[in-house]
Amino acid sequence: MKTVRVVAAIIKAKNTDGAPMIFATQRGYGEFKDGWEFPGGKIEEGETPREALVREIREELETEIAVGELIDTVEYDYPTFHLSMDCFWAEVVSGDLVLREHEAARWLTGDQLDSVEWLPADITLVDKVRAAL
Repeated sequence: MKTVRVVAAIIKAKNTDGAPMIFATQRGYGEFKDGWEFPGGKIEEGETPREALVREIREELETEIAVGELIDTVEYDYPTFHLSMDCFWAEVVSGDLVLREHEAARWLTGDQLDSVEWLPADITLVDKVRAAL
């Protein structure tokens, strides 16, 4: 089975009440269209995971991020490929999170993390994210 290596940004911010929230995006294309995910993408040859994440967020969301700690590497078997996803905390440095490839996006507090239909690999990370908020 083919392995696809990707990165994901768990972008943190605080709402007006000071509660922590996470940025989630809804896929606008492909086999998993309409599923919710943490934004990111494939690691290109010669890139480190952190470099790939900065590039992907710049391309997909027109935003510059600061990449923080690695939260986890999710290993997940989809029917046609194996996904290896390095998931990092991140914060917006500049930009307005413009949706270039996604249908929708939401800022979710810990209590709202279950309000969207996460893609199978991403949902494995939700409990860790909630516990860290």
